[in-house]
Amino acid sequence: MAKKEETVSMIDTFKEFKETKNIDRTTLVSVLEESFRNVLVKIFGSDENFDVIVNPDKGDFEIYRNRIVVANGEVADENKQISLADAQKIEPDYEVGEEVSERVDFARFGRRAILNLRQTLASKILELEHDSLYNKYKDRVGQIISGEVYQTWKREVLIVDDENNELILPKAEQIPNDQYRKGETIRAVIHQVTNDNNNPKIILSRTSPVFLQRLLEAEVPEINDGLISVKKIARMPGERAKIAVESYDERIDPVGACVGVKGSRVHGIVRELCNENIDVINYTSNIKLFIQRALSPAKVSSINIDEENRKADVFLKPEEVSLAIGRGGLNIKLASLLTEYTIDVFREVSESEADEDIYLDEFSDEIDQWIIDSIKAIGLDTAKAVINAPREMLIEKADLEEETVDHVLEVLKAEFE
Repeated sequence: MAKKEETVSMIDTFKEFKETKNIDRTTLVSVLEESFRNVLVKIFGSDENFDVIVNPDKGDFEIYRNRIVVANGEVADENKQISLADAQKIEPDYEVGEEVSERVDFARFGRRAILNLRQTLASKILELEHDSLYNKYKDRVGQIISGEVYQTWKREVLIVDDENNELILPKAEQIPNDQYRKGETIRAVIHQVTNDNNNPKIILSRTSPVFLQRLLEAEVPEINDGLISVKKIARMPGERAKIAVESYDERIDPVGACVGVKGSRVHGIVRELCNENIDVINYTSNIKLFIQRALSPAKVSSINIDEENRKADVFLKPEEVSLAIGRGGLNIKLASLLTEYTIDVFREVSESEADEDIYLDEFSDEIDQWIIDSIKAIGLDTAKAVINAPREMLIEKADLEEETVDHVLEVLKAEFE
């Protein structure tokens, strides 16, 4: 009774694989047959004389052992030979030299053999599933995919695709204001596909610049047609992005084409990205002009370029400095990312103001020398230079506390009042 129950259980297992595993029929038959043969080899030492017939559609299987009839008392290999007397018990008209094909009841091999088969089968199916998942996604990095939120955790969100494959959206690849609810559909770009130790992981991203580029390509036909090229993208996910585009047709305004009439082409993208503001500018290989455009909406007065160190000193009128820096330094950070230049902004000073300047070292009685040295290390040697430099730059570049910077500015400004 137990053997029959185990055989039925095995058939149920095959049905389960057929119904739930994303493996084609031919491969499944091959795996099932190979798993049976592995067990037969362990039991009989060889599977050469066995026929294994698997029918995954019905969830059943048959095994036949083929043996040659030999004279009574001359059986040398019980696996491949059968005595005439034993053969005639199966069919009375068998003769020496004929082949006897006999159905094998797999359950009679015992519980251990059946357990071994199920473990082997499960292992191979899992291996095939992993291969199938990896092969499906390995060449799709950079493509957008839609998936259903299956589970949310503190550090990642589990997404399932239309074939129930599991995809991962890590916390670092989520837009800060993203909210995920089980069952809802979200879009992301396939960011990375790994297969360490045959354990594939499909990593998605919504913060990657590539995600923004693919969304833009979907909204702007001219990009797909090759008339406009997206040259560079810089993003602060969920906050703001800058995109540099170039047209290969002088009749097409690339910025206007990407933005659309009254922003119609970027509205959907902005909503998808949790109201991330998108600035689109014309790309140019002229680095001075490119930096000038990247700092928009600020109007730049002049730029000094250090190509070797990829640095740019940008001079602006006092009222333009805050625009160049942007709220929280966002504008200048994005401009630096977009142009791949370190950008420092300075207020313009008149010649008369410059003539009245004082070297920082003269303030050593009111400002600690280590603070003066930290400020001088970023290229600011005089009081006016420090006063005209953005406060955020002094904090970040000179690595000083806000209170320290405010004290320095207070001391220096008092000198000229």
